[in-house]
Amino acid sequence: MTTPDATAATAVAVSSQPRPDAGAGDPGRGGRFGSLGPVGLVLAGGVSVQFGGALAVTLMPRAGALGVVALRLLVAAVVLLAVCRPRLRGHSRADWGTVVAFGVAMSAMNGLFYQALDRIPLGVAVTLEVLGPLILSVVASRRALNLVWAALALAGVFLLSGAGGGGLGALDPVGVAFALGAGVMWAAYIVFSARTGRRFPQADGLALAMAVGALLFLPLGLAESGAKLADPVTLGLGAGVAVLSSVLPYTLELLALRRLPASTFAVMMSLEPALAATAGFLVLDQALSAVQAAAIALVVAASMGAVRTQAGRARTAVPEA
Repeated sequence: MTTPDATAATAVAVSSQPRPDAGAGDPGRGGRFGSLGPVGLVLAGGVSVQFGGALAVTLMPRAGALGVVALRLLVAAVVLLAVCRPRLRGHSRADWGTVVAFGVAMSAMNGLFYQALDRIPLGVAVTLEVLGPLILSVVASRRALNLVWAALALAGVFLLSGAGGGGLGALDPVGVAFALGAGVMWAAYIVFSARTGRRFPQADGLALAMAVGALLFLPLGLAESGAKLADPVTLGLGAGVAVLSSVLPYTLELLALRRLPASTFAVMMSLEPALAATAGFLVLDQALSAVQAAAIALVVAASMGAVRTQAGRARTAVPEA
């Protein structure tokens, strides 16, 4: 996922100006990461997210799905709070309500997604999850062309739901339901991420929302795994999941967005299901059937088409200066 996990930079790409300046600190325009080029940075961020998800799956036998989520959110919150040092005073009740809703959506998205990963292949889980933002894009656009992309995505889901050939019929239905639920929460995450970005400077809102999510999930993680979360190996792997799935991709994507149009960035983020399938194959030995691979390709194409249509609409609505 983006973490994804989707990450906050995804929402920035959809809802902000093509060259946003907001970010966790100011990593700068050049440097070691910048030498990769904006496209390389986005791809590196996507690879980091999905291999972080694969690492999370290997950690689940030690810490459980809820324990992994708690560790990821806790470590990411500590890092972001240390880097951003958000101001706590001077915010209205509506501001805090928005950031709490953002944190709830974030934690629920991660919790549902990791429960899905515990039951179904990574590539399939991300494909089902991405339907949430895709449907949100189609509904928000209200253009007839987006019905084509919706139909394409539904065709992919239809292939996955086939009784034979390795479709959804061969998967854990509870895992499928968790992945679809994560998609719903991902759509909510995007909505509240945009609202939080308008109320809090830079990445302050994200840091505070991550802290809210960590506080919500820590009791659940402790209830499931208890003292296992304090094991040094578990803590180290959990920190690795947090860095790969949240901290590193967020930094890389913000660097990329300084030199890459938001529409191009969003199209590249549509490759997440394919990257997830690759990570699942390489790390977890999760081979996909031909039917599942075709379904993922259809959903990726639908996501790209919807993003391109939305970007075209934005260019038409905003006249050149």
